Amino acid sequence: MTPPSPLDDPRNAGFAWARYKWLMKLMAGITLAVVALSLVLLHRLNGPVSIHFYIATGLGIGAAMMLTAALMGLVFLSSGTGHDESIADPLEDEHER
Repeated sequence: MTPPSPLDDPRNAGFAWARYKWLMKLMAGITLAVVALSLVLLHRLNGPVSIHFYIATGLGIGAAMMLTAALMGLVFLSSGTGHDESIADPLEDEHER
């Protein structure tokens, strides 16, 4: 039988998701700063180039950073709430042998 997850409790889940949203807002701010800094540096090092270059670079850096933040945030959410320990491992008996 699968033990209950701590995320089944609405209070624990609310706290965990609020912390996740705070982390995502923080990372959105950091991402905006990094994108702006990188675009300024690219302009200073390369001079004026096509606007498409700057758009693609900004979107690429921003998407990569936000995707990384979202996935790592979910890992921290799962681990920090104890949700990882609440799984039923069908191979647990094999490891004990």
